Amino acid sequence: MPPPKRGCYPYYSATIFQTTSSTAVHIHIQALFLPEASDYIASSPAETVLLAQSVHQSPFVLGLQKEARESKLSINVGIHEPAQGGEKVKNTLIWIDETGEITQRYQKIHLFDVDIKDGPVLKESRSVEKGMEILPPFNTPVGRVGLSICFDLRFPEISLSLRRQNAQIITYPSAFTVPTGQAHWETLLRARAIETQAYVIAAAQAGAHNDKRISYGHSMIVNPWGEVVAKLGGGSVSQEPEIAVANIDLNLLEKVRREMPLLRRTDVYPEI
Repeated sequence: MPPPKRGCYPYYSATIFQTTSSTAVHIHIQALFLPEASDYIASSPAETVLLAQSVHQSPFVLGLQKEARESKLSINVGIHEPAQGGEKVKNTLIWIDETGEITQRYQKIHLFDVDIKDGPVLKESRSVEKGMEILPPFNTPVGRVGLSICFDLRFPEISLSLRRQNAQIITYPSAFTVPTGQAHWETLLRARAIETQAYVIAAAQAGAHNDKRISYGHSMIVNPWGEVVAKLGGGSVSQEPEIAVANIDLNLLEKVRREMPLLRRTDVYPEI
């Protein structure tokens, strides 16, 4: 069979992430974290809306649920879902547990509306409905997970709220542009890990999606001390899927929190 073309979005994404999940099972991991918009990245707002499917009809999501169920693997994946009215989509992050059930869903709060110098003009709000709430952290086989998506990374209010609710892992599945990724990606991820004393897992889209969009890549896992413990490259059209692997050491997390206590002065400033 010839390799799938990037223009065939659902087919291409399903092929890539089926390969990735199979690799994850082979190396005996407990949870697989996939990027923002893993189902597709479209070339226009209209196409973004056109391609969206409910989780009950999406071959991409149904395939991941089947893989999770058969392999006893938890999967965290960013997808598009139709918004009410049909004029926009939801940029969501779902948690599929080891039985194949979707047990958690977070809708991206901060939308990426920017005009990047020497880069693209991106207005996510043209096709995406903004989320309205922070999802409380939840228990998983690898720890207590709090969900955020991409541009949320620039707003520590979310991660601090998740930390206050005892999140041990905070996710930032992303599709950063190359200019913003080169300037800020690793710095922001390490900052969020240090200030929350939590693991940060950032699965990132990489390489060219279409004629209009290239993502920075450099998926990364950062530990509670701010050390990068796993990292991938920028990706290319021809590159095979890669997986960054790390052990989530909750003993290390507790040690960091115990030995570097962050005693906030909420008598002086408000709690975030």
